Amino acid sequence: MTKPKLTFWQIWNLSFGFLGVQIGYSLQNGNTSRILSALGADVHQLSYFWLAAPFAGLLVQPIVGLSSDKTWTRLGRRVPFILGGAIVSALAMFFMPNSEAFSYLLPGVFFGATMLLLMDTAFNVTMQPFRALVGDMVNDEQRNIGYSIQSFLINVGAVVGSLLPFVLTWAGVANEPGAGEKVADSVIWAFYFGGSALLISVLWTAFTTKEFPPEEYEKYNNITSEEKEKSSFIDILKTIPATMYELGIVQFFSWFSLFLMWVYTTSGIASNIWGTTDSLSKEFNEAGNWTGVIFAVYSVFAALYSLALPKLAGTFGRKTIYSFSLLAGGAGLFSIVFIGDQYGLFVSMLGVGIAWAAILAMPYAILSAALPASKMGVYMGIFNATITIPQIAAGFLGSLILGWLGSDPVWMLGVAGVSMALAGVTVVFVKDTHDVKA
Repeated sequence: MTKPKLTFWQIWNLSFGFLGVQIGYSLQNGNTSRILSALGADVHQLSYFWLAAPFAGLLVQPIVGLSSDKTWTRLGRRVPFILGGAIVSALAMFFMPNSEAFSYLLPGVFFGATMLLLMDTAFNVTMQPFRALVGDMVNDEQRNIGYSIQSFLINVGAVVGSLLPFVLTWAGVANEPGAGEKVADSVIWAFYFGGSALLISVLWTAFTTKEFPPEEYEKYNNITSEEKEKSSFIDILKTIPATMYELGIVQFFSWFSLFLMWVYTTSGIASNIWGTTDSLSKEFNEAGNWTGVIFAVYSVFAALYSLALPKLAGTFGRKTIYSFSLLAGGAGLFSIVFIGDQYGLFVSMLGVGIAWAAILAMPYAILSAALPASKMGVYMGIFNATITIPQIAAGFLGSLILGWLGSDPVWMLGVAGVSMALAGVTVVFVKDTHDVKA
């Protein structure tokens, strides 16, 4: 018994909540370094503050995955986790840019870091079930389409989230901190909007998606009584499919690269193009806004490319397109080191956008086809370690690498480019035995 074919809008609704999650996630990626720098963090220490996020994901996602596999409520299996995580992450978004107002509890930079930890923990609670939800609901024939639509929505959200501070500044909202303040109003109001959008979009998915009841889910996925038997987490780890390990190597270099990009882009282009390292200066805040713009640009490219991914993957194979995309991203990131004009960065972002679209879709399309349906959630949660461990490594090594390269943060983007190119090369070692055409 196979899963029914879903309509376009059913697949769309499955992932619509990811639109709001990514608005929030992009605001975090584009503005966390800017906020923490304004609150007093040194550029050499920024990567340490960012470690909160991957550590949270490493611990939370396997737990959420295992729990959601065994959960059934009136709202479904995955939806309760998606909804709960969205509420907490939205609250953290409302508080983080106002960290200085809570300095009577903690120094502003540490309160901001605490909100970053809470925000990212909640993002992880929400994101993991979204990945599993698509795996639960779509059949093999629609797998590429399902994850590509998710990639498209993620990138539309990324465009909105990345551009918000820039658009608000254009609309007249102050982009420099007022007297006695640390964070510009453009950032504060962008986080308010992002948190609200997150809640609304997740509610849309929660109330328009009807998950398969347990009995129906078991029939569609041919789950036997033996598969339903409880397994210890150790037993689950022992039976991880080889595909997950192979993809893990690719993921390590991909996410090591992305972490460096998110941490050092604002400081790198501020130094390389605006000629400043003063985090409270007008020029640094202009660079911060421009980081949002170029992140939006790569998200636009990624959204467009994600529309073509099902056809490309069906024609040339998932591995070929995955490898090509990562190599393009490596070239784009490395080129930033040599670009001295802010508009020239748009060319670099073309490659980054191609890579980002593939990273959001291809590994999940390949992996979900190799996973047992009865343990889809827990394996997707464990797979998140291939995202968090490289970020943890980059967080610890970032300061050391920056010191070796002479303290100019733009060189960290060159390191990111080399790492992304290595990811593209290692795709060759992945075995994709279910490479079906779209």
